[in-house]
Amino acid sequence: MRFGLIIPTTIAVILLSSAHGELPLGFYSAMNDAGQKDVLSVRNYDSGAVLTEAYTNIEQLKRNTQISTRSYGIDDSANDPGGSLEASINSNVIGSAHIAWQSVDPMADSKGRHPILGRSIEDLTGVFSIEKFIQLWSGSQPGEVSVDWLPCS
Repeated sequence: MRFGLIIPTTIAVILLSSAHGELPLGFYSAMNDAGQKDVLSVRNYDSGAVLTEAYTNIEQLKRNTQISTRSYGIDDSANDPGGSLEASINSNVIGSAHIAWQSVDPMADSKGRHPILGRSIEDLTGVFSIEKFIQLWSGSQPGEVSVDWLPCS
């Protein structure tokens, strides 16, 4: 009688554990296709400069990004406070990249909005290499800055 009760109980335990222990096949394929994500976003509030560097669906990424951000004239004695944001981006990518920057006026207008002075957006997909130097400075004029210049207020 013991064997008659043990065998059906064992079969029931095996069936219950296997039913709860396995996930649908679609789950494993979705997890493997999720890809990797690497995002860097920097903002200098004094100059109104914003930079975003994002990589998604990464199969391979070798990245060397150096960012320098400065603020000057933020004490009460300065008439025109400001700042700068500089970025040097060097990367080799298999996947997708989104590189964007913009400069806004740090002083809000009458409606409380910060007008956009300039912006640039690049979206890339595939196998590629990026070498880029970006300078966003407060109070700068065309000709003062070298590559990829955008003015800040």
